[in-house]
Amino acid sequence: MNKICLSAVAITTLVSLSGCKEDTSAATRDTRATLQVTEQATVAVGQPAIKAFAEKRQLKMIYELRDDANLVTYSYTLDMAGKRHKVCPTTSVGYGIPYAAQFTAPKAVRAVRPVYSDGTQSSTPHVAEMDQPEPNGLFMPSSADATWVLCLHPDGKRLAPTYVEPRVVVYLFPMPSEDDK
Repeated sequence: MNKICLSAVAITTLVSLSGCKEDTSAATRDTRATLQVTEQATVAVGQPAIKAFAEKRQLKMIYELRDDANLVTYSYTLDMAGKRHKVCPTTSVGYGIPYAAQFTAPKAVRAVRPVYSDGTQSSTPHVAEMDQPEPNGLFMPSSADATWVLCLHPDGKRLAPTYVEPRVVVYLFPMPSEDDK
């Protein structure tokens, strides 16, 4: 069944590409060749027989844990020697949020009108694809070197968002650190 679905997707992609103005760029030729080889590999090898979906369950558990507004954590940075240093003087709340995470879609949605091989343009605009948010409603970056950490203020009464550029390690329990010495 998966082979049939993948074949249909590959054929649909190639047909839709051929219905538009011919693009003979090297990138387009490479993409077509890659799609063709990928289809051959899928037919020859097949798809993994995932049955338990353990990783998906684990990721669901992590999303739900991250959604706890009162989750007490302990955040540290690692120095060049791999030694931990506290980000917050006491505890932090939740896991760090990548600085580049976005509340709104990172790309604007726009309507495009396909141009056909005869040079005419479609009268019906098509909506260009946009990024899909994570289940928590945020648009996560593909990479980010900075993190927002919610530290409990030393007065113990309020949260203090803290911007951290080094890589951050967040635990659900305290760890020994260089700052404890």
